[in-house]
Amino acid sequence: MEMITGIKPTQDLVLKNLEQAATAGEAVTVHGMIHVHRDMGDFAFIILRLRDGLLQCVQDQNTALTGAEHLRDEFAIRGKGLLYAEPRAPGGYELRLESVEVLSRPHSPRPVHLGKKISHMSLEANLALRPITLRHQRQRAIFRLQEGLGRGFRDFLHGQGFTEVRTPKIVSAGAEGGSNIFRLDYFGRKAFLAQSPQFYKQMMVGVFERVFEVAPVFRAEKHSTARHLNEYTSMDFEMGFIESFEDIMAMETGMLQYALDLLNREYSAELKLLDVKLPDATQIPQVRFDVAKQMVSEKFNRRIKDPYDLEPEEERLIGELFKELTGSDFVFVTHYPSKKRPFYAKDDPSDAHFTLSFDLLFRGLEITTGGQRIHDYDSQVAKMVARGMNPDDFETYLMIHKYGMPPHGGLGIGLERLLMMLIGETNVRNTVLFPRDLSRLDP
Repeated sequence: MEMITGIKPTQDLVLKNLEQAATAGEAVTVHGMIHVHRDMGDFAFIILRLRDGLLQCVQDQNTALTGAEHLRDEFAIRGKGLLYAEPRAPGGYELRLESVEVLSRPHSPRPVHLGKKISHMSLEANLALRPITLRHQRQRAIFRLQEGLGRGFRDFLHGQGFTEVRTPKIVSAGAEGGSNIFRLDYFGRKAFLAQSPQFYKQMMVGVFERVFEVAPVFRAEKHSTARHLNEYTSMDFEMGFIESFEDIMAMETGMLQYALDLLNREYSAELKLLDVKLPDATQIPQVRFDVAKQMVSEKFNRRIKDPYDLEPEEERLIGELFKELTGSDFVFVTHYPSKKRPFYAKDDPSDAHFTLSFDLLFRGLEITTGGQRIHDYDSQVAKMVARGMNPDDFETYLMIHKYGMPPHGGLGIGLERLLMMLIGETNVRNTVLFPRDLSRLDP
C-alpha cells in the first residue's frame, strides 16, 4: 500500500527562484505553456509562460525534443537547460534549452496573438475570447492586482481580530429591498439571490464581534453602464462595540493603507507593466453629503437636481474638487439622507433626515457604502413600519435586535470598481474575469 505523505517535491522552477539558479550558468528545469514561438531558422526563441511570468528560452538544432517534431504556441512543455542572465529578455533571464519534453499540444491555432498588444480589440471581442485573452500578460497583471487587493483586505482584517465568514447566497428576503433582485424557484418556494450579506454579517457580530467576507453579490439592475455589473465581488466587514460610524471609516482607511503598501512591495512588476501610480491613503478627507452638494453647486455653477442622492457627475466633481483642495484621490461623503439609505441605517440623533452613513469616493467614483446600523429592537421595528414594511417578514433578522446587539456598523467595497479606478480602466468589465451583465451569460 502506498501512502500520500504531503507535497510532492519538484525540481521545476518558477521565476522567483531563477535568480539563485542563474549564477554560473546553472542547469535548471522549468515547465510552462509556449506563449510565443519565433522560428529564426537555425534556432527558435520560445517565450514560456510560467505561473508567475514569462521566461525567454532558446531552442537550437541540438535541442533534444521528445513528443513532437516541432513546437508552436500553447504547447505545454518541460524544458531543461542552462540559465543565464540576459537583461534584454523578459524577466532578465534566458534559458538555453538542452532538452524539451512535450506534455500536451493544442488542437487548433490560437485566435489571438499574445505577443502583441490586444488593446486594438473591442471589449466584446475580448470578452468573447476571454479564456484565451486572459493569458495575455497585461490581462494577467490586472487580475494579479485584484488578488493583491483581496489579499490585503483579508490580511489586514485578520490582523485586526476579524473572523472570516461564509454567508448564504440563496436567501428568503432581499437585504436592500427594491426591484433589483433576482428571483428564483427554490423547490417550489420563492427565493432570491443575495444582494448583500448584510443581514448575516450583522448576525455574526453577535457571535464574533468582528467579521468579514469576500464573496459575490447579485443585482438585477436593468441598465448597462461602464460602472455596473449584475454580479460582482463585495468585500464586506462588520464590527461591534463602535463608538461612532467614523470607526468604520478609520478601519477602511487603515485597510487601504495596508493593501496599497502590499501592492507596492509584492506586485511591483504588475504595477510597472500596467503603468499604475498608486494613490496616497495616508489621510482621507471627509465631508457631509449636503455640504458636498452645495460646494459642487457653487464651484461649478451647477444646479442641484436631486437633494437625496449624488448623481455620477456630482461624484466626479466632488472627487475633482477634493483632489484640488487636499491632494487626496479619496474622499468620504457622510450623512446621506435617510430617504435613500436602507431601513437598517441608523439615523443621526441630531437630525433624523440624515443617517450615520457614508460612501467612499475614489477618483470620483463610489467604491464603498457603509455606516452605523440600528441595534435597538424598537427603533428597528419602528423604522420598518414607517417604511411600510412588515416586521414579521424579517423575524429571523430581528432576533439579533430582540435578544441584544452592541452598537455596530460596517461596509461593502466593490472590488472590481476599486480595481478599475486603481489601474485607470474605463469599463468595469475589464476588471472581471468573466463578467455578467444584461446580455452576457458566457463564457
